[in-house]
Amino acid sequence: MEALVFDRFGGPEVLDYRRLPDPPVPPGHVLLAMRAAGLNFADLHRRRGHYRLAGTAPHIAGYEGAGDVVALGDGVDGIRIGDRIGFADVPFANATRVAVPVERAIPLPDDIGHREAASILLQGLTAQYLVQDSAPVRSGARVLIHAAAGGVGQLLVQMAKRRGATVFALTSTPAKAAIATAIGADHSLTYAEDWVAAVRALSDGGVDIAYDSVGTTLADSLAAARPRGTVVAYGMAGGDPPAIDPRQLMEQSKAVVGGDLWDHLDSRGSRLARAGALFAALRAGEIALPEIEVFPLSRGADAHRRLESRGVTGKIVLVPDEAG
Repeated sequence: MEALVFDRFGGPEVLDYRRLPDPPVPPGHVLLAMRAAGLNFADLHRRRGHYRLAGTAPHIAGYEGAGDVVALGDGVDGIRIGDRIGFADVPFANATRVAVPVERAIPLPDDIGHREAASILLQGLTAQYLVQDSAPVRSGARVLIHAAAGGVGQLLVQMAKRRGATVFALTSTPAKAAIATAIGADHSLTYAEDWVAAVRALSDGGVDIAYDSVGTTLADSLAAARPRGTVVAYGMAGGDPPAIDPRQLMEQSKAVVGGDLWDHLDSRGSRLARAGALFAALRAGEIALPEIEVFPLSRGADAHRRLESRGVTGKIVLVPDEAG
């Protein structure tokens, strides 16, 4: 198989397109011929050495993708050769062959293509658990969404609006703020302004929920929340969050909740139900697919540079070179 690998941590220049042996297919696994793999900020953090990595060098990043079943491990029932499978939480996705445990395999409906699945599964399931589980959004809630023009951010805006919330979107540029407005945000602000004061004024004293994927903005998110408000910390795209004094939370009756998708995909049944609901929302037009940028796997370093540029407002998908 071919894979995008790195032997040491660093910038995109450490990535190498290399031929490696195909992975084994253990019992309870299926082997996929990959058709598409989603590129996420977590892959950048893994390449830099900031996140835990599965396996040993040469490391293969990527946890999200879709492909066709080409081999079955012992004991596999309900999946056949040729089936189209997606996944959101299987390591080593940046390769042309990936072994997927059956409990993490998501059969794709006929109307969901490989590239579409690789562009929506991880970020869509993330946005879904955030509004459904971490801090449930109810009609009338005032909700602040960081990085609202990004992949998860755009889906959060759409899902929160669908649930009847007033949405305050934060973005890095006026152009991205316009994107957030176009998909339904009620108020779109940029980080360059005094957004805490603006949010508090526009929300009559603060938001009920703030979804913070930036990390360094955690204290400001708390300041923008009203008493009894909740901040959900689910990413560190801007760096490590500051320490929070518990006394501040007690004095203002505020809460900080951590969020991680892996803790919510805790069974095959849960995974299939959540994915089914995500596909249904997409099918019904309740959410929209992101704009997809495609890079061949051999140009993975360029894809990483593109994502690091912060100019991406959709989703980058890596495909086998022969797919074009």
